Order: sequence, then C-alpha cells, then structure tokens
Amino acid sequence: MKPTKKACEMSVKELASYIDQSVLKPEFTDEDIRKYIQEGIDYGCRTVCINPSSLPIAKELCEGTDTKICVVCDFPFGKSTTESKVLQAEEYCKNWPIFELDVVSNYGWIRSGRWDDVQKDIQAVCDVCHKYGTAVKVIFETDALTIDEIKKATEVAIAAKADFVKTSTGFYTGGKNDGATVEVVKAMMDAAKGRIKVKGAGAIRTQEHFFELIDMGIDRMGIGFRSTPIVLGLKK
Repeated sequence: MKPTKKACEMSVKELASYIDQSVLKPEFTDEDIRKYIQEGIDYGCRTVCINPSSLPIAKELCEGTDTKICVVCDFPFGKSTTESKVLQAEEYCKNWPIFELDVVSNYGWIRSGRWDDVQKDIQAVCDVCHKYGTAVKVIFETDALTIDEIKKATEVAIAAKADFVKTSTGFYTGGKNDGATVEVVKAMMDAAKGRIKVKGAGAIRTQEHFFELIDMGIDRMGIGFRSTPIVLGLKK
C-alpha cells in the first residue's frame, strides 16, 4: 500500500512498523535469541520473526509490548508434506500467541508447474492459521524462480487466501542470493494489484534500499538483526 508520505519523512517509529526483525540463525544460543528479540522490541519493530523453538523466549519478552511474534513454518525449504505443515501450524497457533506465520512454499513444485498442489499446500496452512486469527505470509524462494513464476505464484497465493506473499527466506544456497530486489518486489506488487500484501526479505541492508521499497508501496520487510539499526538510521 502506498504510504501517505515519503520514507525519508517518516519517524523511526513509523519506519520500524515496516520491520519483521529476523532472529532465525540456527546456531544462535538462548542468549543470542534473547538479545536480538529484545533489540527488535526496543527498536519498535512490528514483529520479531523467530524459529518455533524460540517461542517460549519470544512470548516472555514480547508480552506487554507493541512488538508481535511472527513464527516460521517448514523453514527454510518448504519440503515437508502438506499434512506436516498443517500439524506444525496447528501446534504453533493453538498453543502460542502467534500474530503471523511465515510458511515456505514448495518451490520445487512451482518450478515443476504443479500449481494445483502449490495452492492446496498453501490453503491448508491458511485454513488452520485463520481459524486462530493468525495471518499467513507465504515465502516464495524468488532467487530460484523466474519473474513469470513469481507472478503466477502470487496469483496462486491470492487464490489460497493467504495474507502476504514474501520474496525469500534469506537462506537459499542453490544459486544467486539477491533477495528483495526492486524487480522482484515490483513483479509481486504488479501481480497482487492490492489483493494481497507484499513482504520483501533478503538482502535489505541499506537505508536507501529500505526507503525505496517503502516508497514503492511495500507492506512489510524482513530485516536481519544487524541491518535493523542501519535501515532505521540509528547506526552507520
């Protein structure tokens, strides 16, 4: 959605409302997880995006704050069965205060043209999450896809009643790792036509890039814990 003013005119609080601070490194200790979740809260980020095993820490730290919990599902490959993804989503949403769930779509199926299976996979997770009032962001590993596949995948996510489409995991190792380029975000937004929200993630590390995506009308961005203070202008 187009903002009412330019990113360069926004306060730090307004800018932070665009951010899901990523706290997803698999090697993080409990101390690391606490540190980076607390930083996301202190910056005023919309959510902290965490692995499921971090849910107890996130619940403790986020309770009573304006920062919500976003949990990933079947991350980072999206290769579990649909039934497994549904079980994961049910467990997280039923037992924890989950604001949003970011699920990885099976991009091997996308590349194979298995669009009906892709839609059923996404919709099954959406049905569970929406039952608990949890919004769903669908992660498409866009570095592995063509622009046409990205546009088609966006249409499929809309049909599956997802709330957001998202550009990448940030953990892709099979090729380029460009993440939320202007070209990819524009392709998603052009396909979305305002019918679904768009989240950019991966390689958003400068304030210039962050501002450009806001001015384009992006709805949310996944920002790594090191880059959050940089894009907010709090650190060089």
